Amino acid sequence: MRKRTFYKHFVFTLLTFALLFLTGCQNAAQVSSPTDSDFEAFTEALFQQEVSANTIGLHYTLENPEDYGILDAQVTYGSYSTSSVESSAALENCLAALRKYEGTSLSEENQLTYDVLEDYLETAMLSAEYTLYDEPLSTLTGVQAQLPILLSEFRLENTEDIDIYLTLLSATEEYFDSLINFQRTKSDAGLFMSDTNADCIIEECTSFIGMGKDNYLLSSFEERLDEIDSLTESDRSLYIKKNCELVEASVFTAYQNLIDAMQELRGTGTNDYGLSYYPNGDKYYEYVVRRETGSSRSISELLQLTETQMLTDLQAIQDVLSENPDAAEVSSQESPLLVEANPLNILDDLKTKMSSIFPDNPNVNNTIKYVSEDMQDYVSPAFYIIPAIDDTSENVIYINQGSTTDGIDLYTTLAHEGYPGHLYQTTYYAGLDTDPLRSALNFGGYVEGWATYAEMCSYYLSPLASDEAALLQHNASFILGLYALSDIGIHYQGWTLMDTVSFFSNYGITDTDTVTQIYNLIVSDPGNYLKYYIGYLEFLELKKEAISEWGDSFTQLRFHEAVLSVGPASFNVIRNHIFSE
Repeated sequence: MRKRTFYKHFVFTLLTFALLFLTGCQNAAQVSSPTDSDFEAFTEALFQQEVSANTIGLHYTLENPEDYGILDAQVTYGSYSTSSVESSAALENCLAALRKYEGTSLSEENQLTYDVLEDYLETAMLSAEYTLYDEPLSTLTGVQAQLPILLSEFRLENTEDIDIYLTLLSATEEYFDSLINFQRTKSDAGLFMSDTNADCIIEECTSFIGMGKDNYLLSSFEERLDEIDSLTESDRSLYIKKNCELVEASVFTAYQNLIDAMQELRGTGTNDYGLSYYPNGDKYYEYVVRRETGSSRSISELLQLTETQMLTDLQAIQDVLSENPDAAEVSSQESPLLVEANPLNILDDLKTKMSSIFPDNPNVNNTIKYVSEDMQDYVSPAFYIIPAIDDTSENVIYINQGSTTDGIDLYTTLAHEGYPGHLYQTTYYAGLDTDPLRSALNFGGYVEGWATYAEMCSYYLSPLASDEAALLQHNASFILGLYALSDIGIHYQGWTLMDTVSFFSNYGITDTDTVTQIYNLIVSDPGNYLKYYIGYLEFLELKKEAISEWGDSFTQLRFHEAVLSVGPASFNVIRNHIFSE
């Protein structure tokens, strides 16, 4: 997908998550006559256990863990488990404990947290029998791609942080061993990935190791040390030496072990196509779609919603061209040039122009970084690093110059990742001071759907003429619709590569190599495209309902404030809360 957010808890497995809930639920089950304070103690315990279970999750979630009652947490990545029985029981027990608060007079905020958590657990329970269907090594969003970036952005503010970081590096090989064991178990069950995807993972890991002394885990570490004034030059040299040793001995070794395992397992996959070719693969895909999109609509309903929007986009494109045929020239350019090319200036421009239709911006700092040239082929065109919930003052957006260049492409990318997209959405929500537990729950449809919605809005904030903006926006929306239909076609309807080539050729996309790349990406990461597109469409549907419900009192500002104030959740929960008044 074109853009993505890096989530803080990427190493968490369902089993680990469920077992943590089970522990918390056992304590909470003793509560009688539950009150708001009891409920808050319950969610606090869950939050403490969840974020302290892996160091990257903890470090990215909290600047000051001690303020949240988390002390002396073990330094660990967590691990992958192949068990489904324990996870199912844990989820059931946790849901039962949560429902002890059902029907009680919780505050409005606590009731929202209850609804969000209940919905999250109910969805998670659908996955219990499909543990081995999950694929942590997808081409662009897998562990092997995200881990180096997250390590390179790991905050180092004092010697304690440095020691934690180096201890974490030393655990990389052990963590990858659990990942390899997970892949072996998948292979034994006939669920290992295709040779094509295995080759992509091998190539990506080989490229990462091949950076050698130029690897950004080395250079970024030195840069972070430079910001710690209390370090002596001697200590700095020792730390740099230790980091080099661990990157070589633990991180590179872990990646090489993964390469060796993937080469060994290559050829054991039984399916080169989508999920529907696995036993019960269509049922698993239904769960994936619900998890990824946050939409409770059936696959057939999502198909209808997608096709309707695509027709709307086509009609809008035709209307623009009938009024101004010359507008077609802008759509023929790869990325129409704009006056401004500096990313920080573009972010400032977006902040200014969005102010009349979005709630006030939080006052935070923004930093632009660029993906290492060696990794440009393996990393998304852009991404936003989510900051700690107790300190959102510093925000980082990465741009991959290998695929995101300039012009309207850069402008809309920064809207997606920055304002009014991920950065704005994240910092606005953090300012609401909601239950910390909600920051540990992943609602990709809300997060990526909002960023895609923001991206679409940004065409009309750009310096483009209104008809040019409309043409490019509807064209972008239509293309996303093609990807969404392909995702469903490949994983639910059983499309082969030739079916996919035929589908795209119907829309004038005849480059077989390009379609093959799209096909392989979709096969490796089911539901990823839907997360963006269906999430976006659900926001459009919410807006239509708001216009109908609120009548003359509807404004863009009111709508945006309503959905942002609910925060990450499934769209049913959002709908119930913004229209409950």
